[in-house]
Amino acid sequence: MMMYDQSRAQQPPDTQPGSAGRRTPGPEPLLPSDERAKLAQRLQHALNTFADSPREALEEAETAFDEVTAQLMSTLAERRRVLHATWQDQEPDTQPDELRHALRQYREITQRLLRM
Repeated sequence: MMMYDQSRAQQPPDTQPGSAGRRTPGPEPLLPSDERAKLAQRLQHALNTFADSPREALEEAETAFDEVTAQLMSTLAERRRVLHATWQDQEPDTQPDELRHALRQYREITQRLLRM
């Protein structure tokens, strides 16, 4: 029976401990960094302009929110599709290590979502 390693799950989502205590890159971001930066900038702009034009600022913030959620849903759906294909079409005698890898990926993505 495989034990759940809580210390590993509590690591920041972008890094995991490597050998000899080195940090290794973690999973790829759910949204590309350039998109995250653009959307964060739009949200910051909405916050900065609220005092002068509250309605427009709220509309801009809402649009940024809608875009983030749409992109996130699209990314998650694609990751699920790819991951599902890695194990669903396998032969019944597929090695447990291959299936365990898929389970780890589901766990990692789900834990990241739960930490949001």
